[in-house]
Amino acid sequence: MDYIKTNKAAWEEAFDMRKPAWGDDNHLLLKSEKLAFFHEDMKKELESLDLQGKKAAHFCCNNGRELLSLTDLDISEGVGFDFAENIIRQAKETAIKADITNCEFVCCNILDIPADYHNSFDFIFFTIGSTIWFEDLTLLLKKVEECLKVGGVLLINELHPFINMLALPGDENYDPQAITSLKNPYFISEPWVDNEGMEYMSIDYVSKPFTCFGPTVSDYINAIASNKMTMIKFNEYDYDIGLTDVFDDKKLPLSFIIIAQKTNADPLI
Repeated sequence: MDYIKTNKAAWEEAFDMRKPAWGDDNHLLLKSEKLAFFHEDMKKELESLDLQGKKAAHFCCNNGRELLSLTDLDISEGVGFDFAENIIRQAKETAIKADITNCEFVCCNILDIPADYHNSFDFIFFTIGSTIWFEDLTLLLKKVEECLKVGGVLLINELHPFINMLALPGDENYDPQAITSLKNPYFISEPWVDNEGMEYMSIDYVSKPFTCFGPTVSDYINAIASNKMTMIKFNEYDYDIGLTDVFDDKKLPLSFIIIAQKTNADPLI
């Protein structure tokens, strides 16, 4: 199954089925608040990096709001990549409304980013809910390695794999009386396929199939190590961004931030 092709169709449908005016006013917040679309821990990590005058890329940029927020740190240029054509159009429209002229948006499969962008970026980042759409993280981070300059930095802010062991509200095995009990295996061999749309963006409808995967912590670490990158930081957090807040502040690992740097060295093994 060409899951990327079917996911592209599902995401574009989700945007067509979006809630009224979803994303249309993002430019207002971009103009009024610094790093508007990042949570506090992401702001802290981004501000700790020296991004002034640097070229940055957001892989799986969705409607561009986070990349456009990053211009508050005086990057020289930003490029957002995503495969959903209609969502990319909204990103371009938001940039115009926000008077941000140093960002471009490219519609393509992340794994097929053209060689024109290889060795181009000082900084590449992923945000919550993006890396889980790729079956092979090593292949995904190979594209990151190709596009980063030597010494360039990768940041991944993502759902913690532990959250897959919990039943979410709406799941058949969700128990509101024991919400922290573990219901699902950690090691998952099959992808999730559903037709439930994209709730944060869309109205309620039966959607084209979405396919996502369940990488483990070691999958992230090994993908970084096998692609000429050295891990600088791995922080875990007890809150989720995107799925639900019912598990927040219960001392469970729900999200993480990884920072890594591209080196010249090939892996030792």
